[in-house]
Amino acid sequence: MEEALIQQRDSRGVWTLTMNRPDNFNALGDEMLDALQAALDRVAQDDTARAVVLGARGKAFCPGHNLKEMIATPSLAHYQALFAKCSRMMLSLQKLPVPVIARVQGVATAAGCQLVAQCDLAVASSEARFAVSGVNFGLFCATPSVPLLRNVPAKQAMEMLVTGEFISAQQALERALVNRVAAPDQLDAEVEQLLASILAKPRVALAMGKALFYRQRELGTEAAYQLAGQTMAVNMMDACAQEGVLAFTEKRPPAWKK
Repeated sequence: MEEALIQQRDSRGVWTLTMNRPDNFNALGDEMLDALQAALDRVAQDDTARAVVLGARGKAFCPGHNLKEMIATPSLAHYQALFAKCSRMMLSLQKLPVPVIARVQGVATAAGCQLVAQCDLAVASSEARFAVSGVNFGLFCATPSVPLLRNVPAKQAMEMLVTGEFISAQQALERALVNRVAAPDQLDAEVEQLLASILAKPRVALAMGKALFYRQRELGTEAAYQLAGQTMAVNMMDACAQEGVLAFTEKRPPAWKK
């Protein structure tokens, strides 16, 4: 299944992971989940990684789980293992110390919409559409609801979950499911613009910040402030922060080591 995923690391440390099964719309079958997990594990081991762009080939970004595979093995143990495997992959995106950008060129439904929501950032084509449509088949999108509710306001998330209806890229932008929307021929340029802004920042600061972002979200306000204060104190001791603050006071660009 290695050929199903294009893994490319450029000179800047940007990993491009492209789901490449357009014949089944890049469904998250067992093999695709394994390929994604292997790729994310590689990124996690790369100390020079700076960012990940997760995209897909074909008309669709991802329709979610492979329903033909799921129905072929109707056992509770199989389904528990499948959803545990998918959840592990989704959490790996969050645990990476670098920002992950979803490049959404087409339809993203069910666990495919979950994949978009789980990424740190998302840039969508104006032709992309989104839905958590399992309920249309009698299967409530329970696992997709986890990151969806952490992106989209509760009532809008619930409406998507109980109706299974599609929303447009513009609606996804308005509901904070994606960060930016671009014309199809400008999608890569929009992703690159976002990447350029990220790459201009120190890796260590982004890594600390991303870890804090997700940890504090699950805490109460007081505990979150304690964790955030400790993170900032540690961050301030780093050479990058020392140089950045000094450069600001001296009114010059920071001279960060690449």
